[in-house]
Amino acid sequence: MAIEYRQAAAEDAELLINIYNASFYEDHLRYGSCPGYGKTKEMMEESISSYPKYIILCDSRPVGCISCRRLQKGVYEIGSLCVVPEYQGKGIGTQAVGFIKALNADWERITLVTPADKKENVKFYTEKCGFHIGPTEKDGNVELARLVLERQIPVCPNR
Repeated sequence: MAIEYRQAAAEDAELLINIYNASFYEDHLRYGSCPGYGKTKEMMEESISSYPKYIILCDSRPVGCISCRRLQKGVYEIGSLCVVPEYQGKGIGTQAVGFIKALNADWERITLVTPADKKENVKFYTEKCGFHIGPTEKDGNVELARLVLERQIPVCPNR
């Protein structure tokens, strides 16, 4: 299983809509809405330009997307990480977080939000990726957990 990443461009909007819709359909049903589900082509094109996205390819087939932007020096926010259902549970998401860390080598903190009651997401990010649970916030009727990954800077002992 060869995993690669390709930066998305405006012409990838329809492909990304299909990936997002497949990945976030269950959230749309569960919560009644989902910011990643049901985007128009224009909305996705705008999202691509304001939130850099990388298409996740598995054996050259597009199976997911990760988006991340720099908030300030050393601080990044993952806006979306999605993998189509038939490819979930294969380590692709964990590798994608590693890709973002390598791509942004100066990272000190990476944050993201996910529904607080979506235990599988919280477990994935905390147990597989090393995030910790921060404060909660509201988006409409959905309580979101802010998850935070902080780089551990080695401490040099006094000599």
